[in-house]
Amino acid sequence: MFPRVFREIVENLSPILQRRVTFYREPLQPDQIVAYALYRWALGETYESNSYNFGIGRASGLVAVRDVTAALLSMYREKVAWPTGVRKAIVLRAFADKGFPNCHGCIDFTHIYVDKPANAPAEDYYDRKRRFSVVAQVVVDLDLRILDVFVGYPGSCHDVRIIHLSTLWSQAAAGELFTGPPVLLPFQVKTNGYLLADNGYPPSEWMVVPFDGVTQHPLESRFDSKQKTVRGVVERAFGRLKGMWRLFLGSHKTNMETLPQQFVAICILHNILIDADIPFDENLLWEVDANGVRRRVDLGIHRPPRPLCMETSTGEAIMLRQALAERMMRR
Repeated sequence: MFPRVFREIVENLSPILQRRVTFYREPLQPDQIVAYALYRWALGETYESNSYNFGIGRASGLVAVRDVTAALLSMYREKVAWPTGVRKAIVLRAFADKGFPNCHGCIDFTHIYVDKPANAPAEDYYDRKRRFSVVAQVVVDLDLRILDVFVGYPGSCHDVRIIHLSTLWSQAAAGELFTGPPVLLPFQVKTNGYLLADNGYPPSEWMVVPFDGVTQHPLESRFDSKQKTVRGVVERAFGRLKGMWRLFLGSHKTNMETLPQQFVAICILHNILIDADIPFDENLLWEVDANGVRRRVDLGIHRPPRPLCMETSTGEAIMLRQALAERMMRR
C-alpha cells in the first residue's frame, strides 16, 4: 500500500509481533500480520472476506487486528499527542496567521457507525440519526494532525456529557492543558490558550464558539465567518482519516470493547502518513447512491440540534471571544 512507510512500521512492530506468532493457527510472520490488519482497516471488508483473501481463518484475522492494535499503541502512542517545542510554535503560528493567536487546535466529534451491538445494550448506541454508533472526540491542528482523541462512549451520549467526561476537560480544568505564555488581546484580556469549537460545545475560557444569531453586528459576522472557515480543518481531517481507513466510514460489525483501541490505532497511522507526506485522493469521499446521484460520503459529523445558550457561560468566555473578534476588526 505504502511500501516505505509499511516497511518502517513492520520493522518497528516485528519484535512485539514475533512473540505472538505461536498464537495463530496458520504460520504467519509479522509482515503478514501487519498487512492483514491494515488491509482490514483500509478496505472495510468483513473478517470472512479479509481472512479468505489472506488464506487464513477468521479467528487468526481477529487475533491479527488485536495484536497490531496493541503493538501500534505500545510503539507509537506519542504520535497522537499535544505538540511541544518547535512543533508547538509552528501550530500556534499557523493559527495566529488565521486570526486566532494562542489557539492550539480545533475540536469536534465524529460518529463511528456500527452494526447493532451484540455484546452491549443496543439502545445505548442508537444516535439521533437513527443509527448505531460510537462517538469519537478529536482535536486537530491546521496540518490535519490529530493531537488528542477520546473515543468509546455510545452514540446516544450528548456531546456536552462526553466533553465533560474527557481527559481533555479534566486537564484544562486543572490548568494542565494550556501552559504557554499568555497573549494579550484587546480590552486587556489575556489568554493562555484555547480551542475552536462549534456551538454545540460549552463556551469557556479555553473553548471559543461562534456568536451565531439571526441578526449580527459586522464584528460578530466577521468573527463567525473566520472561525467557521478555520474549523473546517476538522472535517477535512475526518475525511482523510475515514477515507483512508474505510472500515470506520460505514457501518460494520465490531467488538465494542476493542473498537476504541482500533480507532486510536488508525489515528496514529493517520499522523504517520501525514508525517511521511502521503497524499490523499479527495475523490474517495464521493459516492454514487442508488439513484445514480453523486454525493459526499457521511463522515458521521452530527451538528448540534440547537446551540448551547451563551448565558450559561462564564464572563471569561464572553470576554475572550469578544476580544478575539475586536482584534480581527482592527486588522
